[in-house]
Amino acid sequence: MGDWPLLSLVTFLPLVGAGFIFFIRGDEETVARNARGVALWTSLVTFILSLMIWANFDYAQAGFQFVERADWFEGLGISYRMGIDGISLWFVLLSTLLTVVVVIGSWFSVHVRVKEFMIAFLVMDTLMVGVFCALDLVLFYIFFEGILIPMYLIIGIWGGKRRIYASFKFFLYTLLGSLLFLIAVVTMYVQAGTTDIPSLMVYGFDPTLQKWLWIAMFASFAVKVPMWPFHTWLPDAHVEAPTAGSVLLAGVLLKLGGYGFLRFSLPMLPDASAYFAPLIYTLSAVAVVYTSLVALVQSDMKKLIAYSSIAHMGIVTIGCFTPNSLGIQGSIVQMLSHGVVSAALFMCVGVVYDRLHTRDIDAYGGLAQNMPFYALIFLFFTFAAVGVPGTSGFVGELMVIVGIFQFNQWVSFFAATGLILGAAYMLWLYRRVVFGALTKENLKALKDVRLNEVVAFAPLIILAVVMGIYPSIFTAPMNASVDALVSHVSTAFEQAPNAPHLALGASAPASLAAR
Repeated sequence: MGDWPLLSLVTFLPLVGAGFIFFIRGDEETVARNARGVALWTSLVTFILSLMIWANFDYAQAGFQFVERADWFEGLGISYRMGIDGISLWFVLLSTLLTVVVVIGSWFSVHVRVKEFMIAFLVMDTLMVGVFCALDLVLFYIFFEGILIPMYLIIGIWGGKRRIYASFKFFLYTLLGSLLFLIAVVTMYVQAGTTDIPSLMVYGFDPTLQKWLWIAMFASFAVKVPMWPFHTWLPDAHVEAPTAGSVLLAGVLLKLGGYGFLRFSLPMLPDASAYFAPLIYTLSAVAVVYTSLVALVQSDMKKLIAYSSIAHMGIVTIGCFTPNSLGIQGSIVQMLSHGVVSAALFMCVGVVYDRLHTRDIDAYGGLAQNMPFYALIFLFFTFAAVGVPGTSGFVGELMVIVGIFQFNQWVSFFAATGLILGAAYMLWLYRRVVFGALTKENLKALKDVRLNEVVAFAPLIILAVVMGIYPSIFTAPMNASVDALVSHVSTAFEQAPNAPHLALGASAPASLAAR
């Protein structure tokens, strides 16, 4: 299969499906039914093709695989180049899987402009996969910036009462950060004479220039994560977005910032990354503690989960700048876990919102009595979000906490507080929604999860369990790539004047992660 352009197929097949849906004609019911069918089959085939990439991936190779290249802007030295390594592999799979999940999950919940709704999510699929496959800075920027458009439309058209405000806030925040990233792209091109990402990863920029480039990239990636205090757009976007929009926003789009740190900031700007690492640790520690406390006082289910996402992503950013393989692998596993668990939690909110049309926590209570299967699914993902052993949430957080402990014990302490505070707000939410007496009349008529909802939850449950019980399935493909990254940046962290002198070898943490 080495001759197959698998990455291009996985990237652009959803766009082909969106084109088919665009030309569907007929009455409203026929168009909606056919649009759903085309979107489902397109996303399923795309996901199967991404599984073929995993099946043919060489775990021992640290470099990029499945590389495709074609001339694009020949005079400028800009080319169409695609490839993946052990870091980007799982994000491609996560993107294609969650697209299938949102198509199935929204089968009966979206009734307005279904055709356009499915087109928007297939276009999103193309852009998400393209971000993680692009090996040219210009190509990456096109995918990276293009994601704003369908998500802006998804929030603005199918969102809640304040959808226009939320969509504009989302667009303006992320656009400003992306423009600063564009300045960094142009500067790097002028300096190095190329936009080829593998070449830039080993170029060796001047340490002073690195700091300015790092700040420009940080402005973009910090908004995408989002890190405190650049997070204020996220709760509004989540609250107003439709359930499917929240699933992809939390499941994939929030990972673009962490991926950016790992793909650009660390390998291309190692000296600046080491210099600014204490800033990352400080902002991340504040995010873990502060946003967890804010989550405790929320009355809206979606807003509570949105603040919990910021707290969990704080642990991710700590792991990204932990100069050992255990911490970096932990950040990737935590991103994957959060992509699965947070997506499922927003789907849990969507199940009851579709029936009652409110997200107010006080409007619920006692759902375990007439929605037992829903209560069981919600309980499982609550435990996964808390980080109960045997679930995916435990593995990623533990790896990051142990990894950063080898480097900075105080940061490890604040990261660990997220486990305690996470248990507090998630169990508080679950108790008020599911437990207690079923006294409200409008709740007694609510029906349990539908078949399409069960089908949508099923792969997420399986992933959360497998990742929690046998994490080496997920860490093995990334070992070589992460070790190479750590080897590249470890010297810069050791020599940084504001970092303690530690032995930062990659082999011991990598072997621990593999076990």
